[in-house]
Amino acid sequence: MKRMILLVTLIFTASLYAAAQVHLPDFKLGGKAVMTDVKMKDVSGKEYSLNDLKKANGLVVIFSCNTCPFVKMWEGRYPEIKKWADEHQVGMVLVNSNYQKRDGVDSFEAMKEHAKEHNYTMPYVVDKNSRLANAFDAKTTPHVFLFDKDFTLVYKGAIDDSYQSADNVKSPYLKNAISQLAAGKMVAKNETPPVGCSIKRKLD
Repeated sequence: MKRMILLVTLIFTASLYAAAQVHLPDFKLGGKAVMTDVKMKDVSGKEYSLNDLKKANGLVVIFSCNTCPFVKMWEGRYPEIKKWADEHQVGMVLVNSNYQKRDGVDSFEAMKEHAKEHNYTMPYVVDKNSRLANAFDAKTTPHVFLFDKDFTLVYKGAIDDSYQSADNVKSPYLKNAISQLAAGKMVAKNETPPVGCSIKRKLD
């Protein structure tokens, strides 16, 4: 019964995705990241820019949140991705752009509690007024953007091919992209459809 309720919730959430979108510029592969010097508040109380968090081979940005069912099923893999990124000299940051829920489940205090509860080992920052999400044309939580050392976009999309279970993953898209980036290779599969809840962004 719990599985059926979760499935219905996911279908309903996904059905809201198209209706919740706003017209944004398409951030294409090969494009350069913007707003790389803008400071964003982390759950630690420190402020970081994307430039601060980029490592020798680049940076992975994951738009995330506290309550989306898709995030809840994927976030257990965040620490493993962080470890993988570290091993390949790629930085990692989680970004919460849910402006419309900032007074509730995605408040800064709720973000701090969520990060602590789930043992986040990477920065989890507030995207004030959804500016970064809008600049990147981020659509869902989660939605992944991987940049090289020059902030060129080399992969965007989903974390892997199975939000339901890490045991069912056959194609770890993000980990493969990080490995290829660090090896100086072209990312073979550089775009996949994002799967998740719509970002509750600021609309004006």
